[in-house]
Amino acid sequence: MNSHTPNRRNAPSAPRKRTTMTIRPDYLADAKRLGITVSEAAERGLRDAISEAEAARWLEENGEAVAAANDWVEANGLPLADRRLF
Repeated sequence: MNSHTPNRRNAPSAPRKRTTMTIRPDYLADAKRLGITVSEAAERGLRDAISEAEAARWLEENGEAVAAANDWVEANGLPLADRRLF
């Protein structure tokens, strides 16, 4: 997914699927005491974990190209650097 791909995970009306999971009882008690909706918190955590995994995968797949580009810039400087206004 890139910046031009719509992010289905952020759609407010996305359908939900019932699931079962185990959670530490002290976390559930604290969430209830603080008024935290467990399913919403779980979705946020899962969304963040998915984003991190996607970023790690992208870096793994593209790391060599990024390193090569960085090496080229280090050896040759930024293209058109002499035309920069800052």
